Amino acid sequence: MGVDYYKILQVDKNAKDDDLKKAYRKLAMKWHPDKNPNNKKDAEAKFKQISEAYDVLSDPQKRAVYDQYGEEGLKGQVPPPDAGGATFFQSGDGPNVYRFNPRNADDIFAEFFGFSGPLGGGGMRGGRGFGGSMFGEDIFSSFGGGGGDGRPMSTGPRKAPPIEQKLPCSLEELYKGATKRMKISREISDASGKTLPVEEILTIDIKPGWKKGTKITFPEKGNEQPNVIPSDLVFIIDEKPHSVFTRDGNDLIVTQKISLAEALTGYTVHLTTLDGRSLSVPINSVIHPNYEEVLPREGMPFPKEPTKRGNLRIKFNIKFPTRLTPDQKSGIKKLLSA
Repeated sequence: MGVDYYKILQVDKNAKDDDLKKAYRKLAMKWHPDKNPNNKKDAEAKFKQISEAYDVLSDPQKRAVYDQYGEEGLKGQVPPPDAGGATFFQSGDGPNVYRFNPRNADDIFAEFFGFSGPLGGGGMRGGRGFGGSMFGEDIFSSFGGGGGDGRPMSTGPRKAPPIEQKLPCSLEELYKGATKRMKISREISDASGKTLPVEEILTIDIKPGWKKGTKITFPEKGNEQPNVIPSDLVFIIDEKPHSVFTRDGNDLIVTQKISLAEALTGYTVHLTTLDGRSLSVPINSVIHPNYEEVLPREGMPFPKEPTKRGNLRIKFNIKFPTRLTPDQKSGIKKLLSA
């Protein structure tokens, strides 16, 4: 008579996925060798049995073979129906001999509870197993303690860390707003747990006035994998340098190169705005090196109030002559002393 996996997990033959998970969670915590230091050998055997039962019953293909042929069907001479090689491998004993390939109990536990890391090479007996510095005894307390009896468990699949990607935008796009489409490649799992590569187009609506560092999050668009919630995909706005304007908060700054004569006698600034309008700004006062002409409401839109805008600040880089002739010097003296 083969092993009764349903009996080991204390579930009936119609148990659904959730029933299996609850049963495994409770029993794995109760019989984990690190929870039974005084009875470690028996606990290891029991823990391995529980893990094997869960591994078989939670896999639709293995469970179908087990239900039809029992444990002998998995580990003996019976070829599995429609196995497709996914969870079985052929031995060297002949074309119709298949062997069940049981997974490591440590791996099943780590995958189920979302812990990942080096699990000593010798499984439970060798290496670190689940004790020592990586987890320690207190890790079990977060799952309800007491071997899973009494208090409800607060476990669940862990969330993969976010994937961050810079999204370079021109100043024009951030001024007017824009729509960008990004193609991403990711892996998704089908009902049987196989992963399939897919491509997807994500649409990102850039709002007027958005600043460098603004984050746009697409929840759970990372690769799908067992017992892990996929990563969020996060795009972070970056500003491309502009040939005319620089940005200071909600203000725009432009620097004009002018001669000393223009600085003293008057100058008209000609600009094309980020939305394509032509501006002419006559300046009749004397332009000194720290002079700044401020045009209200010609800056960037406020991100939260796009009808409001910052200022456009015009600065000047005055080119002084490298030398003057004696005649120029005397002429300037006469003019400036008048």
